[in-house]
Amino acid sequence: MNAQSISSKRRKRLTKEQWLLLAIAAGFMAYIFAFNYVPIAGWILSFFKYKPSYGLDFSNQVFVGLDNFAKLWRERDELIRVLKNTIILSSLSLLCSPLPMLLAIMFSEIKNKTFLRVAQTVTTFPNFISWIIIYGVCFTVFSNNGVWAKLSYFFTGKKQVMGFLSNPDTAYVFHTLLEQWKVLGWNSIIYCAAIAGIDASLYEAAQIDGANRIMQIWHITIPELMNTFLVLFLLSISSLLSSGFDHYFVFYNPMVADKLLVLDLWTYRLGISQGDYSFSIAAGIMRTMVSLVLLFSMNAISRKVRGNTIV
Repeated sequence: MNAQSISSKRRKRLTKEQWLLLAIAAGFMAYIFAFNYVPIAGWILSFFKYKPSYGLDFSNQVFVGLDNFAKLWRERDELIRVLKNTIILSSLSLLCSPLPMLLAIMFSEIKNKTFLRVAQTVTTFPNFISWIIIYGVCFTVFSNNGVWAKLSYFFTGKKQVMGFLSNPDTAYVFHTLLEQWKVLGWNSIIYCAAIAGIDASLYEAAQIDGANRIMQIWHITIPELMNTFLVLFLLSISSLLSSGFDHYFVFYNPMVADKLLVLDLWTYRLGISQGDYSFSIAAGIMRTMVSLVLLFSMNAISRKVRGNTIV
């Protein structure tokens, strides 16, 4: 064995830090596989009238073929209502998609490092708060007898009849603002990283040409971030039918039921609350298929607009 082959073998050996990183990555991969790919095997239940008492003994389960999928069409009025809520709430979130980019630009203009760290911490921290805790805070502030109602009565003399948590007229806007408050700082991180990667010589050249900060942001920062924005925006469109579950599960109540019953929550209620597992799985398969069509459609659009794909 010559010296060159020995040295190449030494180069291929992984360090302890690399083994540690691989172990951490393997844990996350196992988590993704277990919770995102293993459940696909359960799709077979959509072709049966599944009864949990028989378990996985399919010889005792009643085979119904595509009847559960046909049931989606027979109950299309309910499905359309659920899809309406899902699409409206997802579309409102899409309209807010430029906000993380604008927040990242604002962060990039802060020169005081201490203030910058505080601002980033304050805006990012809500992402790590459970929706249950957020509901408790919102109930204290926005319920019929909450802080907001008392302040409104103190300044206007009018008693609040219906709080934000039970007002169907403001449900869409209120929960969109609540969602943005929770994820805005976290979503801005990727834009902060993109801004850090912009060539500083572009700003120096703009300064020489007499451009002020506003002009530099408009002609350099925003165009450099547009590629990142388009990728994230197109990916968000592909998940249009996945507006979230835990948020609307926690805030769901009879007063706003017609507004917050989204597709994820509906499939959960079909399977867990009503025990119609096969039908709920069929609804989930339908959502997955539509999401795949949207994803590949956005991929084709990205190929035409940007010249490369997003997946």
